[in-house]
Amino acid sequence: MTIESLIRQIPKPDIHAQQEAEQRWDSLAKLPGSLGELERVVIRLAGIQHTAHPQLNKKRTLVFCADNGVLAEQVSPSAQTVTAAQAVNFARGGGTINVFSRAVGAQVVVIDVGIACPYEEPLVVNRKIRPGTANIALQPAMTREECERAILCGAQFALDAANDGVSLLILGEMGIGNTTTSSAVSAVLLHRPAEQTVSRGAGSAERMAHKAAVIRRAIDCNHPDPQDPLDVLHKVGGLDLAALCGAFIGAAAAGIAVVVDGVISGAAALCAVRLAPAVQAYLLPSHCSAEPAARMQLDALGLHPLLSAGMCLGEGTGAALAAGLFDRALEAYEQVVGIDEI
Repeated sequence: MTIESLIRQIPKPDIHAQQEAEQRWDSLAKLPGSLGELERVVIRLAGIQHTAHPQLNKKRTLVFCADNGVLAEQVSPSAQTVTAAQAVNFARGGGTINVFSRAVGAQVVVIDVGIACPYEEPLVVNRKIRPGTANIALQPAMTREECERAILCGAQFALDAANDGVSLLILGEMGIGNTTTSSAVSAVLLHRPAEQTVSRGAGSAERMAHKAAVIRRAIDCNHPDPQDPLDVLHKVGGLDLAALCGAFIGAAAAGIAVVVDGVISGAAALCAVRLAPAVQAYLLPSHCSAEPAARMQLDALGLHPLLSAGMCLGEGTGAALAAGLFDRALEAYEQVVGIDEI
């Protein structure tokens, strides 16, 4: 399997199924278009599943975990050990993402693609590419080959989910320092200064200014090519971002819908769509994160958020919440009577 072969596999959505779904919405006992983005999500699902009666019978949450060498620049008040501790916590069912995923019936799978600190938990799936990345303020985060391996790792988990009958993939992440790497990736791909994309994460306003300076140094040091998403990812990204990018591509190649979460997920989705524009048709929106780059990412992806709750936790939490709204939208779509029946 190669990235190129995956991209070639991505099927086109069924336009006729989308048209049928739109006509059904308009025939129901409500004002046409009055459910807004909920209607558009069902229409998009119809195209993805090639039926005017799409279903979300099985959901899965993938949480990719990795550490980031840029933490050496003091971009976060949290210690690197938190990544491993939270990965173990998620695997044991104790995180916010676990609570939200249980509410929508989604199994949570926790994957180590680059955790630096030791831990003992067999429920964390070990697919470690390397124990954390290098400091992007001084050198590339990883080699291009390591980046490609992380992308293919994420893609494989998406393909496996589809083979298991999963119809909706929820993507999350855990990695101290990844608000810095996602901000750097967004700055390059969106052609924005670091001050506009820098994420607060767990830090203060002063730390945000410091993070912006670190991102500028990383970009000046590594010269990532905005026309080459792999170059951007391996130079100023992270292993979790690369795995997420691969999961977006893998979901599209497998023909299943995948939900975009916050700014970290959004940065990975941007990379995926720049690598393979056909991925865009398989993306479902969730929320608009409170982080500055979130709206810019959504606009670039052509997505309109369902929620604006001031969230910036990550982990896939916004995507899991949105999955519950997708369920309600499908119930309305199937159960509301037709306008000619009242």
